Amino acid sequence: MDSVESVDCVDAVVVGAGVVGLAVARALALSPKFAGKELLVLEATNAIGTGTSSRNSEVIHAGIYYPAGSLKAQLCVQGKSMLYDYCAERGIGHQRCGKLIVATSEAQVAQLQGIIAKAAANGVHDLVLLTREEARMMEPQLECVAAVHSPSTGIIDSHELMLSLQGDFENAGGLTVLNSPVASVFTASDAIKIVMQDGTEIYTKTLVNAAGLSAPLIAQNTQGLDAKFVPKAYYAKGNYFTLSGKSPFSHLIYPVPETAGLGVHLTLDLGSQAKFGPDVQWVETADDLVVNPARGDAFYAEVRKYWPQLQDGSLIAGYAGIRPKISAPTEAAADFVIQGPNDHGIAGLVNLFGIESPGLTSSMAIAQRVAEIL
Repeated sequence: MDSVESVDCVDAVVVGAGVVGLAVARALALSPKFAGKELLVLEATNAIGTGTSSRNSEVIHAGIYYPAGSLKAQLCVQGKSMLYDYCAERGIGHQRCGKLIVATSEAQVAQLQGIIAKAAANGVHDLVLLTREEARMMEPQLECVAAVHSPSTGIIDSHELMLSLQGDFENAGGLTVLNSPVASVFTASDAIKIVMQDGTEIYTKTLVNAAGLSAPLIAQNTQGLDAKFVPKAYYAKGNYFTLSGKSPFSHLIYPVPETAGLGVHLTLDLGSQAKFGPDVQWVETADDLVVNPARGDAFYAEVRKYWPQLQDGSLIAGYAGIRPKISAPTEAAADFVIQGPNDHGIAGLVNLFGIESPGLTSSMAIAQRVAEIL
């Protein structure tokens, strides 16, 4: 559906048709509280999943890197299990290919031990520390001092996933409405009023702000929400370069993590096409999506630390995505924020902030958490 037509009052509205918004909408539509009720997903653009959801690595993360007890750790581990089960049940393209986290200097080996310990604290107990020889038996062209094997890391067709989530939502009676950007929100004791950019007004008892990069702006334009509950948005651009020709690797290859990201890693799609990235480039706006080919120079240097045989001229500028950060470049990465009525005091309102990686992996667990809050 392309636009809202004379919709006066609905039972629940989700803003944002990315993977998290669609997972939330599906979870609400399938929950007893909203069975048979009228539910809408409002999407600002002309298609689902055009933002962060379509501009990432499409990796199913194991739950390795995140601080113990954090929402990222809990929801990634829970979401990974839910996602694998859902993909198997629905025949959604995915592969449990595993990944290697590689130390390319002796100084980084201690970090590998720390990664194993951090993963165990999060309930991930399948990591294996490999010697250089063991890693090279798995990936003959890999150069490293040591590596960690994560067998439960995988890849997924995120578009197929989003179409399935949308299908479940709509089969349960929900409606996805495209080309419907939200301008402002007004809260009251008996209802929440949503004003669209074209002036259309929608009244609802339940509103989930899952707008990703735009979530802080929508919260900022929510009358009645105290400004202290609205984080500042920061944008960390991630550039990707595609490998021309066939990849010699069958596993994902990650260097040890770096500030704000996980380093220039090698990921594969379901067709075995390899890509490298994302790097970390702090930008001013969320629409800065052009990949500068000159950044490839730094990619060659980083990738050759673990794949010395990478040939000159074999990296092609690919695509870029923007991480919806709520922490500044100089700050430690913020946790997911799932902010409900118990936090801000507004009945029926849930704001989702800072849903960057592992948001795709965590999407169904985030959705379950939102449904429980409401």
